[in-house]
Amino acid sequence: MLDPQQFPTETAEVFLTGPAGKLECLIELPAAEAQRPATAVICHPHPLHGGTLRNKVVTIIERALRELGLNTVRFNFRGAGDSEGEYDEGSGEIEDLLAVTEWVQKTRPSDDLWLAGFSFGAFVALKAAQDLPVRQMITIAPPVERYGFEQLLPPNCPWLVVQGDEDDVVSATAVQQWADALDQPPNLIIMEGADHFFHRRLMDLRGLIKNHVQSSLP
Repeated sequence: MLDPQQFPTETAEVFLTGPAGKLECLIELPAAEAQRPATAVICHPHPLHGGTLRNKVVTIIERALRELGLNTVRFNFRGAGDSEGEYDEGSGEIEDLLAVTEWVQKTRPSDDLWLAGFSFGAFVALKAAQDLPVRQMITIAPPVERYGFEQLLPPNCPWLVVQGDEDDVVSATAVQQWADALDQPPNLIIMEGADHFFHRRLMDLRGLIKNHVQSSLP
């Protein structure tokens, strides 16, 4: 097993060497005429609850960003899919993300780095952003009542948060209160009629993401 030395030039599954073993990654590229100098890394929900890089919300985030011209990188945290290792309560998963972003920065050094995450992945992405030159942050249904969100600093970049008002996993009220209390609050969008997994609202989520990050495109 070898680390890829170059970023793929077409859709490809690659395995990177992470802190706990190999990390399964899926890289997708936009149409050549639409490509922009930016790469987005997207984090999936909780691996102990079935979260993988193929989660539908993660997939729709990927699609939205690729349609805007970004390269996209989805990956499985340790112990999920074909990634090696075991769940590490967030700490190891942050290390996994940092390993992936380090590879992106090495193989695409001129690209803007975007980070996105859904649910548990939102926490991992936001925590990792404290130490990364992120140009756009996207967090979907951040579980603010878990994982110590109150200890996280806002990213030093534009930040979109999307939360469904019918989410029975993450409290929309708690997300609103958390966002309101931040010194640098995000652009928080409460989507009416949306549950945690945005059932029947995935296309709306795709359009919302595209509309609200346009100004950050390089």
